[in-house]
Amino acid sequence: MAAFGSFALLIALALAAYNLLAGAIALRLIATGQPTAVSPERLADTARRAGIAGFVAVTAAAFALVWSVFANDFSITYIMEHSNRALPGAYKFSALWSGQEGSLLLWAWLLGIYGFVLRLTHKTDVKLYAYAGTIMAGIQVFFLAVLCFAAPPFALYTGQIPDDGNGLNPLLQYPEMVIHPPMLYLGYVGFSVPFAFALGALMMRYPGEKWIKITRGWTMVYLAVSHLRHLPRHALAYAVLGWGGYWGWDPVETPASCHGSPAQPFSTPS
Repeated sequence: MAAFGSFALLIALALAAYNLLAGAIALRLIATGQPTAVSPERLADTARRAGIAGFVAVTAAAFALVWSVFANDFSITYIMEHSNRALPGAYKFSALWSGQEGSLLLWAWLLGIYGFVLRLTHKTDVKLYAYAGTIMAGIQVFFLAVLCFAAPPFALYTGQIPDDGNGLNPLLQYPEMVIHPPMLYLGYVGFSVPFAFALGALMMRYPGEKWIKITRGWTMVYLAVSHLRHLPRHALAYAVLGWGGYWGWDPVETPASCHGSPAQPFSTPS
């Protein structure tokens, strides 16, 4: 399964690179009106279809990692470090985002989902969606290149394969941690879509404000998810760690000086 997952990521990277290059060339030819042997519109459509196929490849890679977690395949370093045999099923699934490599794979997969929806609805405004899809392909190329070469989630464990893994961090073994991280990623990754539309509109000098109306619905969904993700996070911080309230444990939120009062030192829970 490790070989299958690695191959799926390489295929996804190749498809995203084709989406980026073919899409950019097609849009350039359309903008300049240069005569070509192949229709620029047809080339742009092949780039769009490559983006859809890339989503399928990333989905296959994510499935391979989750399958390997449930199969207790400790020959994969990531699974050995973030799972074990005794881990309940829900937390085995959450191992997908409990480490750097898995989190990057989740990021790339969610980006692929958003790109898939965008490309299926391209008839709303073919040219604008072509620009947005090409820009999203560029973002996808970056994350897939990191997954393939810098932080591969399917890297094999060197040495004697252990009978059991290290398990999931105990602080992550709570129901809220199954909900909060995916919601966080849904919001963060989702803002790449309005970014792609805005940059595409600037590049093509889009007339009018239709692109703003197109992206408004996307943006409202991402904002809602980004705010709702705090609910399980509050519950986790208060019930599990209990360091003086919802935010007392979080170094991102504890600098109280921004509210006009000095920050209080951390206290160790009894």
